[in-house]
Amino acid sequence: MTEKIAVKDITPGNAETYDLYAKRDKIHTRSYKGLFKNIRVIGVAFLFALYFGTAWLSWDGRQAVLFDLPARQFHIFGATFQPQDFFLLSFLLIICAFGLFFITVFAGRVWCGYTCPQTVWTWIFMWAERVTEGERNARIKLDEAPMTANKLARRTAKHTIWLTVSLVTAITFVGYFTPIRELVIDTFTWQIGGWALFWIFFFTAATYLNAGWLREQVCIHMCPYARFQSVMFDRDTLIVSYDPNRGEARGPRKKGVEPAAVGLGDCVDCQMCVQVCPTGIDIREGLQVECISCAACIDACDEVMDKMEYPRGLIRYTTEHNLAGEETKVLRPRLLGYGVALMIMIGLFISTVSGLAKVSLDVERDRNVLFREVRGGDIENVYIIRIFNKSQEQQTYTLTVDGHPGLAMNLPANRLSVQPNRILQLPVNVQLDPALMETTNIPITFSITSLDDMDISAESESRFLGPTVR
Repeated sequence: MTEKIAVKDITPGNAETYDLYAKRDKIHTRSYKGLFKNIRVIGVAFLFALYFGTAWLSWDGRQAVLFDLPARQFHIFGATFQPQDFFLLSFLLIICAFGLFFITVFAGRVWCGYTCPQTVWTWIFMWAERVTEGERNARIKLDEAPMTANKLARRTAKHTIWLTVSLVTAITFVGYFTPIRELVIDTFTWQIGGWALFWIFFFTAATYLNAGWLREQVCIHMCPYARFQSVMFDRDTLIVSYDPNRGEARGPRKKGVEPAAVGLGDCVDCQMCVQVCPTGIDIREGLQVECISCAACIDACDEVMDKMEYPRGLIRYTTEHNLAGEETKVLRPRLLGYGVALMIMIGLFISTVSGLAKVSLDVERDRNVLFREVRGGDIENVYIIRIFNKSQEQQTYTLTVDGHPGLAMNLPANRLSVQPNRILQLPVNVQLDPALMETTNIPITFSITSLDDMDISAESESRFLGPTVR
């Protein structure tokens, strides 16, 4: 017999509908304590120290990390990169992407829960909210209360902290592109340039809105990672999960009561896991796209289990296979594939960076005159030579030209000294007896070698032009 397809009633009034323009319900998170919160606090402290501290580090008399766009030089501690090295940024972004894929396959959205800038700054803003407006119930009452002097003072204090954190964040970010010591002085003495002021205002507003007002809306609706991360999940991926086999049926009871004695599971339906969730979901409803794996619900639930004298782990990091009573496979083809690809790319990146030249030589022919005849009848070509010393020490170079045994080069000096991370530009005249020319276009090569380190050298090809050979 052929099975009939089930019919769904879509009669108006019976179908489930959703209001796409429903007003957002503000989420008031509750304070809690636990292992994963401590890990997050340590992580946030480290990330803040890294972000705000690195901009103030010095290296050989300059800012250690500075992306100097006007000079087209990008300094990262002892290394200096030029625009032609920009491919390394693409390489690095690909490595970061594969690293994120690897972490996601192994442990779900731990990036979102612990290290994502949106999450890190949101936790800081939520802390400011608790300090100024009180705990969850006090904040809910404050929202519903009419505007009074007390409410105005608390709201003013909260937004002052938010704006201060946002401003410091913006100044630090711009400080990676403009020397931060001068930037801070210029900002507070009102001598700052227009572009720097614009970007400080822009990032202050972006931080204030994203971490203060939008919060979970960024994670749920704006972040693409929330949408495609489920593609990388499998039944062996670590996720934050509620154990329904142990927790159901839910219900309140007195402390010390055995769940089986009252026909209930371990879940006391206290709603603590919902009240601490920064995205406002109920983890007991299963894996959801809004979950950022911050483990706040684990800490809250473990705290309740301790009070009820029940074993911890009703909500925990686990896998779907583990919840189903099956064995979890840690090493699996997808995870190994991402891991191998990641290691190969990291190795290639390190090899490429370590092999970057410490000097570059650029040669440009004078475009005003192809060639000219000088006293004595020789043919002369003029070139503009640019030597970029990418090393961290002053270098002295010798310049030679090859391509024809009769070439003669006139230099302002026999030795060319260039300061670290500086470009030396000078004109160079190259002459050749026309009687020695077999063609009107001779390929030549300019070469420089450091007298301080013979391993530092560079070459650049060009052309020597002359009159028609008869």
